[in-house]
Amino acid sequence: MVDFQWLIGGEAGYGIMTVGAIMGKVFTRLGLSVFDYTEYPSLIRGGHNAYYVRASDEEIFCQKQPVDILVALNRETIDRHKHELTPQALVVYDPNVTKVESTEFTTQTLILIPFLELTKQVGADRLMINTVAVGASIALLYNDFSVLEGILKDIFGRKGEKVIALNVDTSRAGFDYVVKNFAGKSQIAIQEKPQENLFIGGAESLALGAIRAGVKFAAIYPMTPINAVLTTLSAYALKYNIVVKEPEDEIAGVNMAIGASFAGVRSIAATSGGGFALMVEGLGLAAQTETPLVVIEGMRPGPATGMPTWTDQGDVRFVLHAAHGDFPRIVVAPGDCLEAFTYVMEAFNLAEKYQMLVIVLTDKYLNEGHTTLKISNLKSQISNYKIDRGKMLTDEEALKETDYKRYLFTEDGISPRSIPGQQNGIALNGSDEHDEKGLYNETSKMRTTMMDKRFKKLDAVAKILPPPVIYGDKDASLTIVGFGSTKLPVLEAIKWLKKEGISVNFLQVVYLNPFPADVVLQILTGAKKTLVIEGNKTGQFESVVREKTGFVFSNHFRKYDGRPFYPEEIVEKVRSLL
Repeated sequence: MVDFQWLIGGEAGYGIMTVGAIMGKVFTRLGLSVFDYTEYPSLIRGGHNAYYVRASDEEIFCQKQPVDILVALNRETIDRHKHELTPQALVVYDPNVTKVESTEFTTQTLILIPFLELTKQVGADRLMINTVAVGASIALLYNDFSVLEGILKDIFGRKGEKVIALNVDTSRAGFDYVVKNFAGKSQIAIQEKPQENLFIGGAESLALGAIRAGVKFAAIYPMTPINAVLTTLSAYALKYNIVVKEPEDEIAGVNMAIGASFAGVRSIAATSGGGFALMVEGLGLAAQTETPLVVIEGMRPGPATGMPTWTDQGDVRFVLHAAHGDFPRIVVAPGDCLEAFTYVMEAFNLAEKYQMLVIVLTDKYLNEGHTTLKISNLKSQISNYKIDRGKMLTDEEALKETDYKRYLFTEDGISPRSIPGQQNGIALNGSDEHDEKGLYNETSKMRTTMMDKRFKKLDAVAKILPPPVIYGDKDASLTIVGFGSTKLPVLEAIKWLKKEGISVNFLQVVYLNPFPADVVLQILTGAKKTLVIEGNKTGQFESVVREKTGFVFSNHFRKYDGRPFYPEEIVEKVRSLL
């Protein structure tokens, strides 16, 4: 069995993120299951960047703690990460740049490679020591340079032959140096098993799901951890006829998205907690005018600027209740890249069918982590998806209207929706309370009736949403409950525990609102023991479950240091409870 973790570290500006992604793509192309995780400060240059890539010939769900190969581009990387090394780990570094005492590593193998000298030999800039490191790393794990060469040509193809040749030559210098001087030093040997897999990140999955759903307008102010949503949509904007706007701030962004949706196109806004705070008044406008809207909220540690480049799950209560006054909204929290792709597609259908705000709740760990997905699974989701625009009037239907009421009272609370320019579909759509035609109205009866109308739609949504998902044995000794990206380390921990003969299952709640209270309560009351896991200080998700079901958990596990859960931590917690 092959299961190892590679780590490269260095200061920002040396392409740590680029080469980490290259390694992930190489391992994916070789047929391995891959997951990556990054740590970096909110700096353009300097600071410490770390990129973990785990790969296995069995299915994996997340990173792990031990590191099998450490590539150190500076001394700081060794100081920060040597405690993570396995006894048999390889430590790769440039002895002319990084000084290491002979007594520092007693069981690990030191791989001394003159990164800087090799870049000079091929005429490359010193910043390309990262590319030498990639070539050297592949040589330690696999005996064929052609796979890496193919990846480099794919990545740098648009930059011209000179750039391609320079990257290939630089990485080959590292590859050849290891083959000549350190052959057989690694105990890890990859056997190629070509599979049709895709190496993709959570934010990219969200963007591609939006494209498949037919998004035509995006207004996104850059903010970690949703930046890749913006860049991915921008990359495909011309091909799929999408207007991608970088507004001056999140206030402008959400109102632009509302305006585009009002005009009849599927639109999206995306932000993190601080930007979402600025959007709140706009969300109220969307609710009052019953304008469909999809907003991605990628959580990171707050309050204020907090820790911009780290992960957290502390916005649960915020997105559920962000409002002045009451209005309905759907909140969905995908747990992995495939779910990110799938649920953002469904978010657009729900938004238009129920003329409602849909918030897709993610976090830095999911958005910026990459993993391998089976292309067949993506193709299945793509082919099975059908766009549903709900009660959106066609020009012919609008023409038949003789007394059009945009906010017509109906049995399900959903009214016929016209778009500007349709004959006989003229309506007022203001932010004041209104009657069926949109005319300003503050009477007691109308206010009550209109509020009930809007919330009636949420009752209808609750009836059609899929139930929560249970992973693992039904008769498990312990039931773990969580949402969002905690799914990844929990499933990995369950896999490890099963090998020890410990039976644990996982209840994943995907839709946080409307909350599936009856199903969740039935599962929890039937569980032998329970453990709720989430990435925040105050147990926000736990309190939501208790509020909706009355169930009191016997145990909880919370983490709020900006780092994701590790499967080792969950395994240790489970052992302490059983």
